[in-house]
Amino acid sequence: MKFGPVATADAKGAILAHSVTAGGQKFRKAHVLSAEDISLLLENGHEQIIAASLEPGDIGENEAAQAIVEALDFPGVAARAPATGRVNLHAQAAGLFTVDAALVDAINAVDPAMTIATVANRAAVERDQMVATVKIIPYAVPGQRLNDVLALARGRSIFRVDAFRAVSVGMIQTTLPGLKDSVLDKTVKITQTRLDRSGSRLGAERRVAHQADAVAMALRREIAVNDMALVFGASAVSDDDDVIPAAIRAAGGNVVRTGMPVDPGNLLVLGAIDGKPVIGAPGCARSPKENGFDWVLDRVLAGQEVTDRDIAGMGVGGLLMEIATRPQPREARDPAALPKVTAVVLAAGRSSRMGGPNKLMAVFDGEPLVRRMTERALASAADTVLVVTGHQAERVAAALEPLNVTLTHNADYATGLASSLKAGIAALPKASAGALIVLGDMPGIAASDLDRMITVFRRAGGTVVVRATHNGKRGNPVLLPRALFAAVAGLEGDTGARHLVESGQAEVIDVELGEGASLDVDTPEAMAYAGGVLQD
Repeated sequence: MKFGPVATADAKGAILAHSVTAGGQKFRKAHVLSAEDISLLLENGHEQIIAASLEPGDIGENEAAQAIVEALDFPGVAARAPATGRVNLHAQAAGLFTVDAALVDAINAVDPAMTIATVANRAAVERDQMVATVKIIPYAVPGQRLNDVLALARGRSIFRVDAFRAVSVGMIQTTLPGLKDSVLDKTVKITQTRLDRSGSRLGAERRVAHQADAVAMALRREIAVNDMALVFGASAVSDDDDVIPAAIRAAGGNVVRTGMPVDPGNLLVLGAIDGKPVIGAPGCARSPKENGFDWVLDRVLAGQEVTDRDIAGMGVGGLLMEIATRPQPREARDPAALPKVTAVVLAAGRSSRMGGPNKLMAVFDGEPLVRRMTERALASAADTVLVVTGHQAERVAAALEPLNVTLTHNADYATGLASSLKAGIAALPKASAGALIVLGDMPGIAASDLDRMITVFRRAGGTVVVRATHNGKRGNPVLLPRALFAAVAGLEGDTGARHLVESGQAEVIDVELGEGASLDVDTPEAMAYAGGVLQD
């Protein structure tokens, strides 16, 4: 295939690379030019066009994509009609997607013009969800290169979707003093939600003492009338001879595996009784968030055997703490129930390194920097915005009119950053679960950056520190959980919350925001670099 400028007079049968309008008629990209089209183009002054011209042996994009798809085998997946060199493939039922990654890699290595992309291996997919796409990038490919791909693909099963089966599930929960019924009740609801997409149902739920013999008796009863059993222990499994694995053996079954390299989910137990699966759920399975329990449950519901070796191979990609890519199951949550976050914009400093001008009044795109940062906080997912003033408080307040923010004055601003942090935390609404500390002199931070941090905080239950980074190095903003609010009162001088964040009192999750997380404007040079104009 030849691609580039072509004399219009010689372009019959060529494929347009860009849309062209002539005589009120628009010829779209990928249009094959006829003799009539060429006459109209020439009449309207188009002496040259950018086009692709096929050579002997070339195969058009749609035909090539269709040929690759027809050469492959993909049970449980349906192909759509080719268009613009692409064939999309969709799941025929809700189930588990499995792919031969080596075959996909081999095909993609033949020629960059021919590509296959899929969802992740072992992904749970919905009915009609697109799970893969075959795309031919240019308008045509050489026939021999296509044949090379077809030789790899022909008759090979490249991927499949194993449909989830509707099964009956027995559920056992063990009890110990102090374990609330409300926790057990919620576990039942969340477990049924996990089973819903397969059409499976919970049979009787049994609550028994956290003792191997009691659990074994319950297991025998549930396995006798159900297709599988789930056991939620009141205490985490700590050994292969602990209550749940011991109960499986006592019930006449075998334990396939105790423990898995997936976090959360390390403390899962997998066994079988009379050939029926038994899963000892880790404590994290009481939450709807993705964990190792989901990975094993999905395979079982899809009719796949899960071996000790299978579980041992789940470590790569098994760190799920902050990935949460799984669309289901998700517990429907009232937005009002999400952890409340207040954005605290620190705008009290004296700008001492500027040599006179107040950096927060520097103009960016026609507005003062302090207003720019406050507006971004207001545009974020934060529930409320609080601005701490100090130096030139009246001037800062005037710059923020009439924004819907709460102002709190730090009379001790001259002592340094710690005093502003303390003033901001002291003025937080009682409902705030987190304080997003936003420095007023960081013009590279966008509302979308703040949203990412708030989302991570809320997904983690509102109990973690979320810290912005740039190339892996700590930066700002930082989101503090309520558990650290009291400790802020002990800060002194011109220091922020760094030592508090690194004290180990709360888990720290870093979010890479790019250069904006390290770009402040403390000096005239930094201000000029950022695009701001200092005022008097």
